Amino acid sequence: MRGCLAIDRITAIMHCSIPHLESLARAALERSGARPDNARSVVRALIAAELDDLPSHGLSRVAYYADQTAAGKVDGQASPAVSQSGSVVGVDAHTGFAYPAIEAGMPSAVAAARDQGIAALGIHRSHHFGVAGHHVEAMARQGIVALGFGNAPAAIAPWGGKRPLFGTDPIAFAAPRVSADPLVIDLSVSRVARGKVMMAQRTGEAIPPDWALDRDGQPTTDPAEAMAGSVRPMGDAKGAALALMVELLAAGLTGASFAYEASSLFDAEGEPPRLGQLFVLLDPGFFAGGDDFASRVEAMLTTMAAEPGVRLPGERRLAARYGHHQTIDLDAAILADLEQRAGSSASD
Repeated sequence: MRGCLAIDRITAIMHCSIPHLESLARAALERSGARPDNARSVVRALIAAELDDLPSHGLSRVAYYADQTAAGKVDGQASPAVSQSGSVVGVDAHTGFAYPAIEAGMPSAVAAARDQGIAALGIHRSHHFGVAGHHVEAMARQGIVALGFGNAPAAIAPWGGKRPLFGTDPIAFAAPRVSADPLVIDLSVSRVARGKVMMAQRTGEAIPPDWALDRDGQPTTDPAEAMAGSVRPMGDAKGAALALMVELLAAGLTGASFAYEASSLFDAEGEPPRLGQLFVLLDPGFFAGGDDFASRVEAMLTTMAAEPGVRLPGERRLAARYGHHQTIDLDAAILADLEQRAGSSASD
């Protein structure tokens, strides 16, 4: 397949080849002002999200990224600056995209973990970093146990409060396995993704009453009121405490903007968000578990899988990844926007 074919005209879904979509997305970002290598890094991440059936972090983001690049809210020409002090690696993203900044710092951080047993990678003046699990998975593929934390613009209020001060702030973990893809755990501290509230607002649908609070701190089923208020943290007070923890790790330690200081990732207005990410890297060989760690991971997962009804974290994601066969099904409206921004068409 060279480009895209309509497979369902009722739901307006297009069946597209990955190379074709990569070309369109790169061209859209480059035309907005992104440097070619930065555009390639971003598009790799967005395609990876689509392959894992995580479209909220996939090609739908090109429109936001491109508009923000054109407006200067994200610097598409930025070159990440890497520094190191002991086993702590820092990257100044220079208000550019997060993906190339993380890629720039990862080799030094992995090397430091292998040398010292533990290392940290901190990114500041950054942007949206997409699927948190993908970054720690890349580290686990190199034999490293990794934790990742990232903050986002304000969407969650402190427990008992009304004003959103924390982001939906993902936490991710990955561990290498003996002869399988790494175990990856990726979760947000919010009860529901804010994007789902936005989607309900666009379609005019009500939301469940336990998703969000209005600006007065009261439960609401109105998505517009929810967007003006806050989404609820998972686990209530415990989730809000986790959000605070992530803010202090991902933004406090790295010198990035706290959630309430960051501008939106969904429009081209205002200053760059200047978000932060922090990764903690552990080399299992330095610990008592040592070379047996990966086999101990297998023992735990095998025991879990033997329980009726248990599904291992990431199973659904990996099944989707390996079922795509170099194609992606994409909403026709997103494809049309990509074509317009790239100055191309699906038949090119």
